[in-house]
Amino acid sequence: MSRLILEQLNDAESALRENLHRHDLDPTARAHMERAVAHVHEAYVATNEIGKARTVQRLVGDLEKVERLVEKVRQRNQPEAITKSIGV
Repeated sequence: MSRLILEQLNDAESALRENLHRHDLDPTARAHMERAVAHVHEAYVATNEIGKARTVQRLVGDLEKVERLVEKVRQRNQPEAITKSIGV
């Protein structure tokens, strides 16, 4: 039974990844699909390695931490606007 589940999880991940390659994907749909990939991975762990998967709440918390870190890095890499005073 778990082999069938693992195959279906692999199919789900493949379908999600295929959709994520689209350039016309709505940003909200993309965000949901990216999260779905993470959940599929964790479901794979939960099915294949009993007791080693994170809870849904823990996974969501970890994903949110990563998103905050990525946002901080993006902000640091953006050049600051330079303003000059103009003497009149």
